[in-house]
Amino acid sequence: MSESPQGYRVYKRRWFGLTQLVLLNIVVSWDWLTFSPVSGTAAEFFHVSETAINWLSTGFLFSLCAISPVVLWTLNKGGPKPAIVTASVLVLLGNWIRYAGAKADDGYFGVVMFGQIVSGLAQPFVLAAPTRYSDLWFTSRGRISATAVATLANPLGGALAQLINPSWVEKPADVPNMILYISIIATVASIPSFFLPAKPPTPPCPSAAEEKLALRQTAKVVVKTIDFWLLFVPVSSFPGSRSQVAPHYLLTASSLQFSVYVGFFNAFSSLINQILEPYGFSEVEAGICGALLLFVGLITAAVVSPFLDRHPRLPILALKMQVPIVALCYLAFIWVPEARNAAAPYVLACFLGGASFSILPIALEMLVEVTHPVSPEITSVASWFGGSLLGGVFILIMDTLKDGPNADPPFRLKRALVFEAVVALAVMPLPLCLGLFGSPAQKKRLEADQRAPTQRRSTVSSNDDATQVLQEERHVNNG
Repeated sequence: MSESPQGYRVYKRRWFGLTQLVLLNIVVSWDWLTFSPVSGTAAEFFHVSETAINWLSTGFLFSLCAISPVVLWTLNKGGPKPAIVTASVLVLLGNWIRYAGAKADDGYFGVVMFGQIVSGLAQPFVLAAPTRYSDLWFTSRGRISATAVATLANPLGGALAQLINPSWVEKPADVPNMILYISIIATVASIPSFFLPAKPPTPPCPSAAEEKLALRQTAKVVVKTIDFWLLFVPVSSFPGSRSQVAPHYLLTASSLQFSVYVGFFNAFSSLINQILEPYGFSEVEAGICGALLLFVGLITAAVVSPFLDRHPRLPILALKMQVPIVALCYLAFIWVPEARNAAAPYVLACFLGGASFSILPIALEMLVEVTHPVSPEITSVASWFGGSLLGGVFILIMDTLKDGPNADPPFRLKRALVFEAVVALAVMPLPLCLGLFGSPAQKKRLEADQRAPTQRRSTVSSNDDATQVLQEERHVNNG
């Protein structure tokens, strides 16, 4: 994309597309957790086990992994709009297929599973789009916030599922009506997608106007970076200065940590009803716990993200502070359900949600910054692929670790919670080591904004933002 002679500019219409991304992320997450808050009742309606119900969540996550190459190509070649439209079509198909399967002859579980997978194919198109959309429509002063708003809408849908679905399902016969209500909401949310503008008339800032690397070039960069991390090449033997190693380490450490913690969050959200029910909690109480996990996280991220947008030295520090909190919360959850008091899991869910959601936009935008001019959807798709793949694997492992009927209490998931805590603690040191192996990572996208010539006052304002951010960060590093 070439620079416009009219200068760089942001447009109010960018909020239309951002709102649509929010709506679709809410819907696809609601689809994902449709059955998890009412797993026992749904299993009774479909005449299957709770393990089979878990596969509705697991299949949803694995379908995201299967479609990821198509998502990558769509976002790279066509931009956000084709991805959003594709997601809308898949959401419409998946929801009404699920309803048809649930309504026919007291429920065809196989048809519902097929509809769930179709809906799952939609999720990566809107999960990976926010970084690409914010890069295309927003300046450096608003990208973290824009990415946070669109991305964190996804768990908002999960929170609504945890909170509302149990109230819709009081008995097994209510399951088809629950799916019908969700299908109507999904239809209303999907229709505006077809009227979105494809891109702004002029780019918002210089970095948005830069040509991004082609997929083949990007693949070479990413593969090289992963090889560096996997082989544990010592810093002293890496061909180049220490400052060159830091961005690669930052990329891989952030990506791995992101994938593991998103994977566990997916698994925990899917299984929270089965974690709490053996200790006497009702589906409604478990749903409230899941809703608190997500709502408190959303509020925390809404407060933190705009602040981090304006203080570039803080994202890595915030990451280092929040990661131990997440790991310790998973550790504490091993024993919290045994208290059989709703207050304990509610409070812990608030801490876990707040810390987890603060990490999410930081990691996504950090990966874009250190890999510029790699197109933003590359790191986004890769990260969500890892989180979804691990989430599905973790659900299967944790379901396998469920105790039998002779345990006290029967069918508890205590061994699964131990597994979750051990792995979360094992990966915790990775982000804590950021910045220890050479100079801090370069803010390549901000530097691109600083280098570009000014054209009008709007350009000057955008570049001044980038210059101020870079000078502040360098002052801190030199100090």
